[in-house]
Amino acid sequence: MAAMTPEELEAFLAAHFPYLEEGRFRVEEVDDRYLRLRMRCHESHLRPGGTVSGPSLMTLADTATYLVLLAHLGPVAHAVTTSLNISFLRRPAPEDLIAEAHLLRVGARLAVAAVTIFSEGEQDPVAHATVTYSVPPLRWKEKETTEHTE
Repeated sequence: MAAMTPEELEAFLAAHFPYLEEGRFRVEEVDDRYLRLRMRCHESHLRPGGTVSGPSLMTLADTATYLVLLAHLGPVAHAVTTSLNISFLRRPAPEDLIAEAHLLRVGARLAVAAVTIFSEGEQDPVAHATVTYSVPPLRWKEKETTEHTE
């Protein structure tokens, strides 16, 4: 069972990243080690030729990993990306993108996830990423939980 619901994850993202446009990301499904995240396609995500840009795909992979880690650990704002390796597999259509993130390992200091990204309505993936996050010590989580509830 996930430590946070889709609504809690979206609220956490909005509270800690207020510069993100409202509704840009929507958590469609979440479990303890799995998350399905939709990124609404916007013209700012497109590159010449009408395809979604690589940086947009990397943002989606990173955000999906962050949220699946939160779903596993609870609200931990200080988790940070340590590496992101992405393979672009095919040209993404200018449609919403769907990321499916699976936590592969959660250790004392690092968490690793595999993220597969699809264009809406397509069965073949457009990208695949492996993302590693630094997991903050327990004292950060306790402090953040206290700050979040005050």
